[in-house]
Amino acid sequence: MISKIFAGLLLLCVSGFGVAHAQAGATPKGVVELFTSQGCRSCPPADRALESLIRQGDVVALAYHVDYWNYMGWADTLASKENTARQYAYARSFGRSGVYTPQAVINGREQVKGTDAAVMNQRLETLDTSGSGLNVDVDATMRGDELSIKIGSGRGKADVVVVYFQRRRDVDVLKGENQGKTITYWNSVTDVQTVGMWHGGDLEVVLPAKLMKGDKSDGCAILLQASNAKGEPSAILGATVLIAP
Repeated sequence: MISKIFAGLLLLCVSGFGVAHAQAGATPKGVVELFTSQGCRSCPPADRALESLIRQGDVVALAYHVDYWNYMGWADTLASKENTARQYAYARSFGRSGVYTPQAVINGREQVKGTDAAVMNQRLETLDTSGSGLNVDVDATMRGDELSIKIGSGRGKADVVVVYFQRRRDVDVLKGENQGKTITYWNSVTDVQTVGMWHGGDLEVVLPAKLMKGDKSDGCAILLQASNAKGEPSAILGATVLIAP
């Protein structure tokens, strides 16, 4: 639908999925950020493709619901203006004049149509082979009332970004282009916060764990993400994901 204009991956059981066991020292294949909408007729296949990536257990996969299709008769119940703003920031970073759904951003470095899991896997593998994969260790653990994020050493500088999400939401779409469908959404983003700056050395950031245990989120991804000269999101250097107990 065209618009108008982990190192340290924690693999846990997600409700409805089989158990994926963590591997010590495992590094996620990469990060896929899907920009989607309940009001977009082209998006349900992309939502299923994202679910497929999550089932693999080796990809940090996130769904950002955007709000610019709400005028077509159905207001996306998971959308936010912040998610839309992130997609437009990526468009500027890529030198694009507009946005669309379903769009998938791969490792913060490139974009593809988000309907084909095989294509997204292939792009992740190509980026990794070319040295543009996840090269910095990222780990996250819950310790009582604290969320500890540890970043390893590497080259460059980047933001430590926490992306909070809801693991599963079943939505009855009552109007719009997907009227009458019940669609299951996974890893729907509810908030994105920059919590620190990494300058190439080992770093630990400690946050209140209660931020992951409210009604708005039951999991989070930690992205180590560089910015371009204008401050727009760019290459993701490391990532992991954590599910609240």
